[in-house]
Order: sequence, then structure tokens, then C-alpha cells
Amino acid sequence: MAEEKRQFPTEVIDLPSKGHLYPKENPLSSGQVEIKYMTAREEDILTSVNLIQKGMAIDKLLESLIVSEDVNIKDILIGDKNAIMIAARVLGYGKEYIVEIDGKEVIVDLTYLKDKEVDLSKYDKGKNEFSFTLPNSKRDITFKLLTWGDDEIIDRELEALEKVGSEIKSEMTTRLKRRITSVDGDNTQSTINNFVDNEFLSVDSLAFRQYAEDITPDVDMTYYYTADGEEKEIVVPMTTQFFWPTARK
Repeated sequence: MAEEKRQFPTEVIDLPSKGHLYPKENPLSSGQVEIKYMTAREEDILTSVNLIQKGMAIDKLLESLIVSEDVNIKDILIGDKNAIMIAARVLGYGKEYIVEIDGKEVIVDLTYLKDKEVDLSKYDKGKNEFSFTLPNSKRDITFKLLTWGDDEIIDRELEALEKVGSEIKSEMTTRLKRRITSVDGDNTQSTINNFVDNEFLSVDSLAFRQYAEDITPDVDMTYYYTADGEEKEIVVPMTTQFFWPTARK
């Protein structure tokens, strides 16, 4: 399959994580991934009604585009996945991405988006685990950054909750249970679940989420544009037009 994909032009993409958080034996530890240009085959994926209804079109697209050998897509950190998505969009449909802001169209140049500034040298190389002391309760937790595979598990869990008629979607707590790896040195899932459901004070949860956001390698989606003679700032949304640019009103 890899040989078949390499018949097409490819580009090497630098990952926001720089490979720092992947084990040495993982090919993603190189800090780069090679993807091929989109073809009609990938457009078949993007227009598959079945994949779109299942919410799998983008994942299948990226899986088809990645040509780096031995890469398990489920290992890819969410921030790195975002960078791959943006690169794939630029290679497939160009750098211009039209979004609607306050009723007006804004043309975003996706090549202006840069990686967040995160000092990864402070953290152990090859290890996706971090520690944090909650400011209010003073409890110690360890946590990881979510991967593509974690995101899939979370989506399935949320779908299961919806099917049983849960009145509360519980997306935040579901993500916290998947992200936290230990509480006061106890890494059993039952302890983590109980902590998140019954003991995690909102003030501590907010502080933790802010800290986790600050250290997460990702693409900075902040974009500046000029309108009515003044510079404005937006966070670029990924709407349906991101990979379906012809779907305009």
C-alpha cells in the first residue's frame, strides 16, 4: 500500500509536538509525517454519504493520505492531527479558506497559521505524561495528552450514553476520565472515575484544563485580518467548508 501511495507527490509535515512526546521506537518521534496530495480517490472518501453519516470521513481521509511507514494513526496526538488536517487541506484545495464572520466572508490564508509556542524541553522526552498539583485541594494528578485513538474511544462512549437516554451528555467528565492517569499516585480507573464524578472541584478542574491547554502542542488557530479599516482577530473555525470548499451558499 505504501508503494502505491508513493506514486503520487508527497510532502513532509512538521508536527507541533516535534515528536517529543512519542516513544523513541514510534516513527512519529521523528517529529514529521509524510502525506500525499489528495486525488479523486480521496474525494470519493469525502463524498461518501455512509462515512459522512458515521462521522468517519475525515479520519478515513487522513488515514489514506499518510504515507509514512509503520505509523499507527491512533497514536497521533490531537494537536499533531490538526496540523496534518490543515496541511492536507492546503495540498488538496489550496491555502484560501473562506469563513463567515458577523455575516461577512473572510478569506483565511491557512499558511499563516503557526504552531503554538510550547517549551517541550521541560518535559521528559518520549513520555506522554505530566503532573499537576490542584491549586485548591492540593491533590496530585498525572495526565496525558489525548491521541486520535483516545478521541475515538471518547466518541463511542458519548454515543453509548446518548443511546441509553442520558439527560447529560457528560463530554467534559468523559474526557477528563480518559486524560487523567492517576490521582494521588493511584492509577486505577475506578479511583479516577470517582474522583472526576464526585471530588473534582470546579475551580481545580478549570485550573487543570487551562494548564493542560497551555502545554499542549497544537496549531495556533488565531488569525488576524483587516475589515472596515481595522485589524481584527478570530479563532479560525473548521466548518463544513474546510474539506468541502464548494459547499457554499
